[in-house]
Amino acid sequence: MLQARWFQILRALGLEFWLLLPLLGLAFWAASGFVTDKLLNRSLSTDKYLRADIQLAKKAPKTTLSIKAEINKLKGFSTVTVKTANSNLKELKFEFAFTELSQVEMAISQELGLSGEDVRRLVRYEIIEKKM
Repeated sequence: MLQARWFQILRALGLEFWLLLPLLGLAFWAASGFVTDKLLNRSLSTDKYLRADIQLAKKAPKTTLSIKAEINKLKGFSTVTVKTANSNLKELKFEFAFTELSQVEMAISQELGLSGEDVRRLVRYEIIEKKM
């Protein structure tokens, strides 16, 4: 009889709904902890993906559209941006630790597998000599 009276009071106040919320919260917390533990303890082998990226970067692009070389004589390095027509690899960026035009051209031709004449035909230079 005492329990029935408590349930009637709880129903009248609308508390039976609110008393279930902490239980539901506890259940969701325990379930999310279980799922998080399973996901974090899962082993991921990314070696094959890294190897694929390295192999893709080593291949010379089939069609080189343009080459932009920024030679920063103050800092002593050159940044080369190569735009390609390859659908998988649209842009390549290289940094070289020298600023001489002939060395930059030779390094570009070695990296891309192009002849020196093709590199000279495609390359645009931007030389930075003083502070802006």
